[in-house]
Amino acid sequence: DAIEICSQRGHPIDLAKLPKDDPQTYDMLCAADTVGVFQVESRAQMATLPRMKPSRFYDLVIEVAIIRPGPIQGHLMHPYLARREGSEEITYLDERLVPVLERTLGVPLFQEQMLKIAMVMANFTGNEAEELRRALSFHRSQERMQRVAQKLRKALAENQVTEEVSEKILAAISSFALYGFPESHAISFALIAYASSWLKVHRPAEFYVSLLNNQPMGFYAPATLIKDAQRHQLRVLPVSVTESGWLCTVISDKIIRLGFCLSRGLSSTHVQHMINERQRQPFRDLIDFRKRTYFDRDELRILATSGALNPLANHRRHALWLVEAPHYQGELFTHLDEPSDLLPQMEQVERLTADFSTMRLTVGPHPLAYLRPSLPDNIWRCIDLPQAGDGTLLRVAGIAICRQRPGTAKGFVFISLEDETGISNVIVTPDMFERYRLIITQESFLLIEGILQSRQGVIHVRAKNIERLPTFALETPNSHDFG
Repeated sequence: DAIEICSQRGHPIDLAKLPKDDPQTYDMLCAADTVGVFQVESRAQMATLPRMKPSRFYDLVIEVAIIRPGPIQGHLMHPYLARREGSEEITYLDERLVPVLERTLGVPLFQEQMLKIAMVMANFTGNEAEELRRALSFHRSQERMQRVAQKLRKALAENQVTEEVSEKILAAISSFALYGFPESHAISFALIAYASSWLKVHRPAEFYVSLLNNQPMGFYAPATLIKDAQRHQLRVLPVSVTESGWLCTVISDKIIRLGFCLSRGLSSTHVQHMINERQRQPFRDLIDFRKRTYFDRDELRILATSGALNPLANHRRHALWLVEAPHYQGELFTHLDEPSDLLPQMEQVERLTADFSTMRLTVGPHPLAYLRPSLPDNIWRCIDLPQAGDGTLLRVAGIAICRQRPGTAKGFVFISLEDETGISNVIVTPDMFERYRLIITQESFLLIEGILQSRQGVIHVRAKNIERLPTFALETPNSHDFG
């Protein structure tokens, strides 16, 4: 969609001709500034990118492949990163494996490498390697894998491979039964990841609009995507009955307009009819708008509450009054003086609450921006965490936008906490999770005290205490929670 929007705006892009070594794109990847970027937007990817420091395309291929259950459970990810950083010597289980593993610093990361290892070290034939590939495939069976492993162990012994090396080879290959990537797949995914990254850097308006128009997808709700867009100097305009379409639109390189697809409770048919009427003749006022559209009273309340009717009214409360006024509903009275001068505008917090009740997002300040003045001074903002030293005891607060308890993490839980400046990552130990399970799983706003961990450009907070953050009632978007 982003490519199509670019073309419509006179900026045609050929993915095959994107510069493969764009410095700004790799700088963004190294900084883990990847909210919304295909394949590299997860917490685990963001924690790896600053260590990986990708500077060429094949680095991105490895980045895509390395955050998989196979390399993680096979204890292959950390050795690769340590070797890349220079803190671990590059070694090989056998000199015969140098040509096979040289590109990945002696660590097998791809399915093709596993097959080649079997052919080199166990003299597997092409057919036997194909049998191994099938055992490693998505439709794998434990029985089939064990049968191939026994055959491989016997062949390794016959080829004078020591038992120690054999077991390491078998462990690595078995780990790929837990979803390791073929290199060909990783290359394909990396191409899309690179293109997504390039678009975020060079065509951000089209990038964010395409994401918003294709929800739900990815890790992040529209509320987070919009805040990320604003942090990247995009101006995000609210929904408007005189300007918005069903989809979000690009107004200019630095301005986007939200569409009614993000509103809750509106009929797409009714919205499209309104757009057709608007194109035929602009609406004179709210009465004219009501007469010429199909919106029912509940939909009109949504439009008024969200501010979408503001171009036809003085402000949201005025629009709500007009929606509810008897003369507007065609009931007993035919005329009432409009009390627009008597109706105060909504306060900022009221507008925030109205935004979240109708769209679960806001183009105004982040909820934490309203809470910040009432919070103790020792609660750190996400953007300031790099200034704290490793081991510092501190507190962070925000909206839990992602809670993750992966099967490869031995019961650890990872929380992504968003405030008005960005996203911080919190590590919760298994015992801490059991102690604070209800707060972690049920509360949207969290206040977390913990120890800062800052290593190789990666920052985490290791939780020591977790509390509910007292706040106003907001219908926040569902966080991205998974095991």
